[in-house]
Amino acid sequence: MTRITVLFGLAVYVFLWVLAANGDDQLVAPLLIPLVLVVLIGAGLALDRYLGITPRKQHFRDRDDHEP
Repeated sequence: MTRITVLFGLAVYVFLWVLAANGDDQLVAPLLIPLVLVVLIGAGLALDRYLGITPRKQHFRDRDDHEP
């Protein structure tokens, strides 16, 4: 079900870009927002890997953890 939802969302996104390419100029700015976010997140993750920063550990206890 997740794969179908992602494919449907991608199809709608591509369709909106087709509309924007055919003259609907007011759609360009909102359609650029997801692309900019993907680039920023990808650059941040690449920088973390390059610098060797480890992900943060969780700060909460699992239900299986018991007090000593």
